[in-house]
Amino acid sequence: MVLAAQSPSSVLNARPMIGWQTLLADLSLILFMVTAAAVDASPDEPRPAAPRAPIARPAEAPRSEPIAVWRANGAAPPLGRWLREQSPDPRQQLTIAVHYAGGAAALPAALARAATLGREAQAHDVAARVLVEPGADDVVATLAYDRLRQTGTRIAGKGG
Repeated sequence: MVLAAQSPSSVLNARPMIGWQTLLADLSLILFMVTAAAVDASPDEPRPAAPRAPIARPAEAPRSEPIAVWRANGAAPPLGRWLREQSPDPRQQLTIAVHYAGGAAALPAALARAATLGREAQAHDVAARVLVEPGADDVVATLAYDRLRQTGTRIAGKGG
């Protein structure tokens, strides 16, 4: 009995030997040719872009560790008395954060509380930054050395 010897794939075989590498190389060449044709068909000089107004980036609020913290609770003195007990310094910034729970229904009361505390700070000649944000019902005031030299524009309230 004669067995035919099976030879490994050779050049004489009619079956092509194409792997994923060859396929990927072919696709890369096609992409290169399409890109080169598109670049050749584009105009030599780019069209001028429409002039845009420069976008001013807002200054990032300075952050430092608070030197004094006041929390509105039963044992805390009123904010005005607490402010009188602090050492005044023109570099200090008072940040009043009013957090409210209960969604949009609780927002008017939180804004009124923030406005009252802001007026109390203003009455003691203390620069105040007031934040009103959702969260657990809490009022915290911190005094820190993070006041900007230029106070910027007043968004709400009277004055300049």
